[in-house]
Amino acid sequence: MFRTSRKAGSRKAGRRSPLASVSLIALGLMLSGGAYALVSSSTAVADTASTATQATVEEGEKLFQANCATCHGLDLQGSDAGPTLIGAGEASVDFQVGTGRMPLQANGAQAPEKPVQFTEEQISALAQYVGSVAPGPAIPEDQYLDAEGDASRGAELFRVNCAMCHNVAGAGGALTEGKYAPALTGVTPTHIYEAMVTGPQNMPVFNDANLTPEDKRDIITALKFQENAVSVGGHPLGSLGPVAEGLFLWIAGMGIIVALTVWITARSN
Repeated sequence: MFRTSRKAGSRKAGRRSPLASVSLIALGLMLSGGAYALVSSSTAVADTASTATQATVEEGEKLFQANCATCHGLDLQGSDAGPTLIGAGEASVDFQVGTGRMPLQANGAQAPEKPVQFTEEQISALAQYVGSVAPGPAIPEDQYLDAEGDASRGAELFRVNCAMCHNVAGAGGALTEGKYAPALTGVTPTHIYEAMVTGPQNMPVFNDANLTPEDKRDIITALKFQENAVSVGGHPLGSLGPVAEGLFLWIAGMGIIVALTVWITARSN
């Protein structure tokens, strides 16, 4: 009798509760469903991004054929009227179209900056299309465009590499055959960086072997510091240098002296 009761008690103590089985099944279903939903959502996001990118490239191709193919060719191969864009990269398109230099309004010594003719979405689509045909310089990352680098080092790099054309204060300057280096005041950090990596017009290309991304960031920092600095010496006269300042003083000073002489003579008469 004692043995029989002990065995029954052991079976009762080791028996699993029906609620525990239900809980385990529910937990398993929840984990399986959650994992499936996570994988499905990740795949859907990837497919959506791929579809959006492809749609953007196709939109860029349509814009290119309607606005750029006359000079650059239907397949970006170039023509007598415009250079090839194979390998130009997204940065070149973003700079040229984003500053209004392209589409070109008229043939000249170089393409001038003018009002932009496309929206940001259209410019991005054009850039992505050109970049999809062949690799080239990419649009710079935001971390190099914050103008929070070393302004002193950037000013030194600018004087060594850029000041001979753009002026030590970034005010621009004349070149040969009617060409010119534009002023850098008011230019966005993105376009400054893109100009350095693509070399538009007569500008040389400063790739990462010449100037690292950190160097370019420092140069941008120096230019923005110079742009926002207060001229302690009075009106900067365009920061064109001592020749322009001396000429202004000569003309203005001599003019004042002559006018004063005439006035004194007239009063004495």
